[in-house]
Amino acid sequence: PSQKFPVVWCSGGTVAELKGVTFQSSYPENAYKAIDGNRNGNYFSNANYGSCTHTATEENPWWRLDLEGEYEITSITITNRGDCCSERIDGAEIRIGNSLINEGNNNSRVAVVSSIPAGKDKTFNFGGGVSGRYVNIIIPGKYRILTLCEVQVFGSRRSGEG
Repeated sequence: PSQKFPVVWCSGGTVAELKGVTFQSSYPENAYKAIDGNRNGNYFSNANYGSCTHTATEENPWWRLDLEGEYEITSITITNRGDCCSERIDGAEIRIGNSLINEGNNNSRVAVVSSIPAGKDKTFNFGGGVSGRYVNIIIPGKYRILTLCEVQVFGSRRSGEG
């Protein structure tokens, strides 16, 4: 099941960190851990397995953030796992849009993660912004695992929304 976090936004075009409802293709670790505000990249940092998401080994694992409204997304920062397996994020695609066809994984690809060093952040900037309600991160391929220790999405509410 997903866990709901409040959508945070500011009026007047101010860019804010956005929250919403999270989902992922499989478990064992909950999708909401990518937006809990904890950027600790150590998956095994406590008895609850730290603050990172983790899918099963599967084909095309994905994670989705539903912003519960349409936003102009200006940047996304991803924090990679730091205690091992940092290469798992290599080749991940960031997709943004308004469709839930194929769980949102058919939305426009706006960036590809070449690599992120262990425990580090990487920011993807989108110039004037990319419009969408859903932010997906998917790793194409067989026998893949998606682990995200934090995903920060920045943007502003589209005019006429909310």
